[in-house]
Amino acid sequence: MAFAGILTDAEIEAGLQSCQAPDSFSCKTFFDKSGLSKKPKEQLAKAFEILDQDKSGYIEEDELRKFLQNFSSGARLLTDNETKDFLAKGDTDGDGKIGVEEFQALAIKT
Repeated sequence: MAFAGILTDAEIEAGLQSCQAPDSFSCKTFFDKSGLSKKPKEQLAKAFEILDQDKSGYIEEDELRKFLQNFSSGARLLTDNETKDFLAKGDTDGDGKIGVEEFQALAIKT
């Protein structure tokens, strides 16, 4: 499991259960339910590395759309509205992508 050592199976399941229906995803709710909001910055940096699938140093819109699938391959894609909302909440410098520090701040402030 990619998130071994960061999240338990139960934490992942709780996060995924919170947003099964289309347009029900909230990064705040997901981070709270999965326990990511309570993780130290070092573990959030490891989670970021998993989510940054192209290893560019950023999580771009396409990677956000597939966010839930990083936790379970059978999970749904985020809708366009969910993806844009997630990006808007995380992209504090306005460059159109989320860096590791932005991701950490988004997870912790939830």
